Amino acid sequence: MEQILAGVSDAFTLVNLFYIAFGVLMGIMVGAVPGLNGPMAIAVAVPLTFYMTPLAAIAFLIGINKGGTFGGSISAILLNTPGSPESATTALDGYPLARKGKGLKALKMALYSSVCGDLFSDLVLFTVAAPLALIALHMGPPELAAVFAFSLTIIAGLSGSSQIRGLVAAVVGAFLATVGLDIETAQPRLTFGSSDLIDGIPIIPMTIGLLALSEILIQIEAHALGREKGTHALNAFSRTLPSEDRRVSWAEFKGCLRTIARSALIGTGVGAVPGIGAIVAGFLGYGAARRASKTPEAFGTGKLEGIAATEAANSAVTGANLIPLLSLGIPGSLSAAILIGAFLIHGVDPGPLVFTEHPQLIYGIFAAMFLGNIMNFLIGNVGLRLFALIVHVPKWIIHPVVVVLCLAGAYANGNTMFAVAVMMVFAVLGYFMRKFQFSYATFIIGFALGESFEQSVRQSVILFRDRPAALLEHPIVLLFAALTMFALWRIARTARRSPGGPQAGPDTGAAEGALTR
Repeated sequence: MEQILAGVSDAFTLVNLFYIAFGVLMGIMVGAVPGLNGPMAIAVAVPLTFYMTPLAAIAFLIGINKGGTFGGSISAILLNTPGSPESATTALDGYPLARKGKGLKALKMALYSSVCGDLFSDLVLFTVAAPLALIALHMGPPELAAVFAFSLTIIAGLSGSSQIRGLVAAVVGAFLATVGLDIETAQPRLTFGSSDLIDGIPIIPMTIGLLALSEILIQIEAHALGREKGTHALNAFSRTLPSEDRRVSWAEFKGCLRTIARSALIGTGVGAVPGIGAIVAGFLGYGAARRASKTPEAFGTGKLEGIAATEAANSAVTGANLIPLLSLGIPGSLSAAILIGAFLIHGVDPGPLVFTEHPQLIYGIFAAMFLGNIMNFLIGNVGLRLFALIVHVPKWIIHPVVVVLCLAGAYANGNTMFAVAVMMVFAVLGYFMRKFQFSYATFIIGFALGESFEQSVRQSVILFRDRPAALLEHPIVLLFAALTMFALWRIARTARRSPGGPQAGPDTGAAEGALTR
């Protein structure tokens, strides 16, 4: 109890409150720009946390994630262009409301629903993560290896239109995690004589290249080829609008409470399962609200319930996807995979032992998440008009700023040009992965899981080298091995049935969105 209170008090220091607020502000601003998103902002911001305390660093990054979740709804409502893929369903009812002059009402409903859904999932995280970690502590190397194998398979299988490509990306990511010193013999492997690769491929420059810089390359190409879509924001903030069109009344919010609660439950359940993601939660929440409505035909024409359903569901994923990260060491989403890098920078290894080795930090993070929701509500309410102006910022200003931040962030990882070179290589790789529809999200998650997976497998081999039949005495291993085989069978079956086999699926935007939160 003493450590819980100490962690909570740490979160309430002025420095940490500032970093939480700044993270939320940064997340909203980035999320409001079409083409940019929360995970991209987190990847660029991780190097900024090198000289922060562990709590301030993680709280800052979680604030970015929370703000980015809501920020994507701003351009979805005002431009009919989602700032992030999971806000696509928000545009179905948000943009029609904006066209009716009720854009501010729509934005406020999106904000209130987002905060409520996020708060609910955080409460579930606080309640569930520690007991799950206690269970995980009783799992040995073979059980962990089986869980990691199943997680990689299920994440790849849920990665979008081409599950084969998702599986390939996850396996390649896990393979690249083996670069560096062998964990058993300490001999260099796959370093090709480079001393810079002795410690492995640095995850921060890699994620910056794959997420941020490759996206900039894609957008520059679209502009050069004339494929960029022109959009304009609606004037949703005119002072001449009636007051009822610029606010959400208590009666309107109360009428959406059941929808918000239902979507929060859906989003939390989806977020707790690694790999499904916020875009799936948003669509499920929206579909459930429409089926439960007495006027389903009104959805898509400017109904507040549609916005509430989507935003509560996709925001509930934010807290829930930290459940597998903190309890099992398995990143539930792309954002969680990037957070692993931030944890490792500060000497914290996420997983079941973190509750016994760093309890004060973990409960400080829980308190910071709660404060992040309050900051999201306050900053979102005060700054809605300012954030709406961000959608007007031209790309010729945004692109150079993002590139400079990428270069600075990569160089800060060890203060060497090698990190910048790694970022450049993975930016090119990320560009071609997007072009050929390979999931960069499953690649990063596979890379983040690779080292732990290998360690568990190698330990299991040592334990059962002389008596492999002893694995039959471990029911958890058998269960997850069977689930992994079933998942692989489903992936192969889906690939055979899809038109053109593994090549099916012209667009992976939804697939990446499913893993970006």
